[in-house]
Amino acid sequence: MTATTIDVLAQRVFDGAGWHGPSLLRCADGLIAGLEPAPLAMPEGCMRLPSDAILAPGFIDVQVNGGGGVLLNDDPSVATVRRIAKAHRRFGTTGLLPTLITDAPEKLQKLSAAASDALQVPGVLGFHLEGPALNTERKGIHPPQHIRELTQVDTAALVSIAPIGRSLVTLAPERAGTDLIRTLSAAGLRVSAGHSEATVLQMQAAADAGLSGVTHLFNAMSQMTAREPGIVGAALADERLFAGIICDGLHVDPRNLKVALKAKTRERLMLVTDAMPTAGSDVTAFRLLGRDIVLKDGRLTGPDGTLAGAHLTMIGAVRNAVTLMGASLEDALVMASATPAKFLGLNDRLGRIAEGYKADLVAITPDWRVVGTWIGSA
Repeated sequence: MTATTIDVLAQRVFDGAGWHGPSLLRCADGLIAGLEPAPLAMPEGCMRLPSDAILAPGFIDVQVNGGGGVLLNDDPSVATVRRIAKAHRRFGTTGLLPTLITDAPEKLQKLSAAASDALQVPGVLGFHLEGPALNTERKGIHPPQHIRELTQVDTAALVSIAPIGRSLVTLAPERAGTDLIRTLSAAGLRVSAGHSEATVLQMQAAADAGLSGVTHLFNAMSQMTAREPGIVGAALADERLFAGIICDGLHVDPRNLKVALKAKTRERLMLVTDAMPTAGSDVTAFRLLGRDIVLKDGRLTGPDGTLAGAHLTMIGAVRNAVTLMGASLEDALVMASATPAKFLGLNDRLGRIAEGYKADLVAITPDWRVVGTWIGSA
């Protein structure tokens, strides 16, 4: 069988670690075959990027509630997952975890039943189950009537998803306990702390049991004080922990964004969108588990003013990391790709432009436009 080859000429390439000048990227059967200096004679059929475009590893978003006008919770189906992935691809996302927030048990069951087929949607790497084992004191927009301890049926559904891609569970360590964290982690799930009042000692015990991340750092969690570091302090101090952060200028003050970058560095800090149906669509209002959510001045809020996810895309998060967080462009690109790949255990195939890696790529311009995306070079 003849290999499918694609050649891309770019004037600037960031390979996930460093920069290259004019280069020719060769891809074959969805994998990167090589990156070489641009030759004088271009191969026939070579794709030429705009002269100001940067070619980089595609963005990976581990927290995507919705997009393209739809919400995963409304219909955890293959069709919904496909629409969400398609909407976010326009903004540079080539890998994502569609996210189901706290809901009735049957929603988790429905996602579990659809998960294997949904993983075939281009770009879908796994799923993120945010809840239901959360702390009602830090519920945010999550519906309190569905926050609960995980039942055996819930746990079985989560474990059934574990072998399907790279999936993530967000829970409150003080509610879930270390035994459950150990069980989920041993099954192959990534486990993060979020919507939680955990103390630093509870976080340490959770990390010892297999917890490896913190969901939307600074938001819906115990804060750092002089004598109780809380989840924020634990996240900033514990080098084992990755942290996702919503870099939209609304969820986290820019000064705290800078603190997070200094403490975690690009090696452990990940850009996430926490995107809702408004992302990649003209939708300005939607229903979230019985509540009206409205978009105004870039902010999504419920009836009581509580933030309800974010109206954010990954290219927007990368831009904000540079303009608000003070990150260099290369640091922002790493936090959008290589670091989430590492968190998911996929850094041997994603997050780099290197021979043998999957050809998941994005091309962006200096004014933050996405001018091309490839998932497995398609």
